[in-house]
Amino acid sequence: MKASAMNKYLIAMLASCALLLPAATAEARSPFDGQWSITFITQNGDCNPTYNYSINIENGAITSPNVETFRGNVTSAGAVRASVAVQDKRASGFGKLTGVRGRGTWSGYSGDQRCAGSWAAERTW
Repeated sequence: MKASAMNKYLIAMLASCALLLPAATAEARSPFDGQWSITFITQNGDCNPTYNYSINIENGAITSPNVETFRGNVTSAGAVRASVAVQDKRASGFGKLTGVRGRGTWSGYSGDQRCAGSWAAERTW
């Protein structure tokens, strides 16, 4: 193959690959991407009765616009793992999102006090 033909071939291959990149990026999106409201309910321990957070899910990564230490992830099947720490309070939990709702369990500490409970989430878009 001549050099000019080889260059045209390489350019065509690179252009084809570039066209596939947006499709790969779109596939990385999670079906749960968007804004959610989550409420943690204390069922055991001497923690506040409830904690409310706004969270964002983007490409399966969970963050909060109000709490920098809120981190987690959700799989494409809806399995959730997350944690949060605010001052002397910290918690982690797991659960499942289905459609526009989700629920699960959490455990953590408020100072030296161990706490546990459930959480419920609702998509706010």
